[in-house]
Amino acid sequence: MQWRSIVVGLLVLRVLLNCAVWLVFGLGPSWGFDFPIKFSFNLHKIELLNDGERVTVKTNQWPQQVYDHRNLQAKTCSKINGDSPKKSYLSFFQEGRDEYDRKYSSFPDALKVKMRGMARDMFYFGYDNYMKFAFPEDELNPIACEGRGPDVLNPSNININDVLGNYSLTLIDALDTLLVLGNVTEFHRAVKLVIETVSFDKDSTVQVFEANIRILGSLISSHILLTDPLHPFGDIELKDYDNELLHLAHDLAVRLLPAFENTGTGIPYPRVNLKKGVPPDSINETCTAGAGSLLVEFGILSRLIGDSTFEWVARRAVKALWNLRSNETGLLGNVVNIQTGQWVGKQSGLGAGMDSFYEYLLKSYILFGEKEDYMMFSAAYESIQSHLRRGREACNEGEGDPPLYVNVNMFNGQIMNTWIDSLQAFFPGLQVLNGDVENAICLHAFYYAIWKRFGALPERYNWQLQAPDVLFYPLRPELVESTYLLYQATKNPFYLHVGMDILESLEKNTKVRCGYATLHHVVDKSKEDRMESFFLSETCKYLFLLFDEDNPLHKSENKYIFTTEGHVVPIDQRFREKSWEEQFPCEEPAKESPANTSNCERISEERRYGLPLKSMYMRQIDHMVGLS
Repeated sequence: MQWRSIVVGLLVLRVLLNCAVWLVFGLGPSWGFDFPIKFSFNLHKIELLNDGERVTVKTNQWPQQVYDHRNLQAKTCSKINGDSPKKSYLSFFQEGRDEYDRKYSSFPDALKVKMRGMARDMFYFGYDNYMKFAFPEDELNPIACEGRGPDVLNPSNININDVLGNYSLTLIDALDTLLVLGNVTEFHRAVKLVIETVSFDKDSTVQVFEANIRILGSLISSHILLTDPLHPFGDIELKDYDNELLHLAHDLAVRLLPAFENTGTGIPYPRVNLKKGVPPDSINETCTAGAGSLLVEFGILSRLIGDSTFEWVARRAVKALWNLRSNETGLLGNVVNIQTGQWVGKQSGLGAGMDSFYEYLLKSYILFGEKEDYMMFSAAYESIQSHLRRGREACNEGEGDPPLYVNVNMFNGQIMNTWIDSLQAFFPGLQVLNGDVENAICLHAFYYAIWKRFGALPERYNWQLQAPDVLFYPLRPELVESTYLLYQATKNPFYLHVGMDILESLEKNTKVRCGYATLHHVVDKSKEDRMESFFLSETCKYLFLLFDEDNPLHKSENKYIFTTEGHVVPIDQRFREKSWEEQFPCEEPAKESPANTSNCERISEERRYGLPLKSMYMRQIDHMVGLS
């Protein structure tokens, strides 16, 4: 039949295209370079059947799809046979000892000092040029050597306006990095500049998520480090400091509260105007990560100031999203309607739109000790392993491809596309925090292999074609973060070599006249004139810490954790206490209470907060903007 000839022709064309891609990018079964963990990333054929039939592939290959929910566990390639011997993750570094020993088994102290110095110089080259050419604007354009603020002429340019609020973003975001680098003098100067020059009383419409993680998180982190007598950075007391950073954080958080008003689900609007509240033309759709990644910063703020409002609205949003997960798979989608609770985007993955939702379930539990947070994370992690994980059962042995996490339909687990995005490179770090070091090692190796080829991570990478789909790289930190956490977990010098590779690639491919620029194209290394604030707050910080074994954070008896923007916060007993519960103690639920709901969950907002929630929001907003 004619259609069969067309299909055969397309398959032949696809094979020729794959061969061309291999030749252009140097791809092959061994990925074109010697790797200490013996991975073999091969392209596998997908057989096309009749129009009404589905794709079928061999077991343990990446494109494997799970359709038969009656036999789901038997078909899920993440399940490991109980009779299979389980190796220690340290055994992954034992393969090919001669080659491994030659390349990766050591990292001289002198080289470590050199790399630490390079990371420090990288930060200061970006930071000093920002202060010279861009401050008090939000970002530095490192090619033109000038500042960048919101795009006031084009309010629909959300790529810029979601992030830039005309509040000296890069300076605020970099505050605690100055302390990590040991520069107390500049940290004090920067804090004073923030106190003296920054105001949130601006007619700026920003994304709630970005303002929370970049601005609110940094203000809270810096305040804690300034005032906590147990911090590890020595004498950093700032004379006459009177909690101004905490006041600024509170001010900003109050201006974000209108996002939680007038939603049918409790899931917040994605954007607010810092002076006027939710814009009248605001959309009713938001991503899971954007709405569900506020709990760490809002929760810490609530516990610092003794006001449960902020933690309560953030936790309500998380629970609302959690209750919308699929009954079949336990997965969530990536875009939801905040009024109806209907999933607009049904893709479930680990990258953009989903990533930090999972991250904050675990980190909220670590910080606040709420068992419910860990129960949600554990259930989510199990669903991820069951439905997103493809490849062979064991990381470094057996038939088939090594493990990979793909994008699937939240309702049935079917693969929706054949790309992953660079944000997913955070997940090995999260796996380390969860104690799943073996899977973290494997997944990290996959992303490092991509970096090794291009000297950067393309924003999207097609794992079937083994080529980039979206070619830009905006100096993202996720791979560096996972590298740092894996080194802390294993102390294997291999990860120092990875960090050196990343550091030298950034220096070679992204450094320009006044800073470090976004790569427009990871192959030809053309650039865009933008240096996002997370380059200083995360990428440079993790690189420096990777090579700084004696950093006070590593030597401190106290434990610290990083927010999703890389801000340092202590794991502190005071964050496990709720001062407001002393004012409103829980009562036993009445017999007629539905579903045995505790009084803590169903207690009225008016009683808990002293007045109706909306009235409270508006009173605080009116007070902040001088309307009352």
